[in-house]
Amino acid sequence: MDSPRFLRLTDVAEILNISAAQTYALVRNGDLPAIKVGGRGQWRVERDKLEAYINRAYDETRRFVEAHPWDRSDDEPDAGEADDAPAGAADGISAEDDTD
Repeated sequence: MDSPRFLRLTDVAEILNISAAQTYALVRNGDLPAIKVGGRGQWRVERDKLEAYINRAYDETRRFVEAHPWDRSDDEPDAGEADDAPAGAADGISAEDDTD
């Protein structure tokens, strides 16, 4: 069976591994093109539009990384600080990394 042409916002949220509220915000601010269908005005995202959004996000991320090179030495703790740092901090990993 072929994949559906249109996805519900909950489907998009699952694919992108973000919340339904974040998905709605992407649609409402125009970042992710969508249509309203039916009498209740339910939002639907065309699969091709989602793929285009993902490709744009990759392009934007690549440009950001190129413009902001990461130097691990900037993030390394000084001697003795590693024991006081939260888990993952020495690797540049934080719980906040997943909120954007």
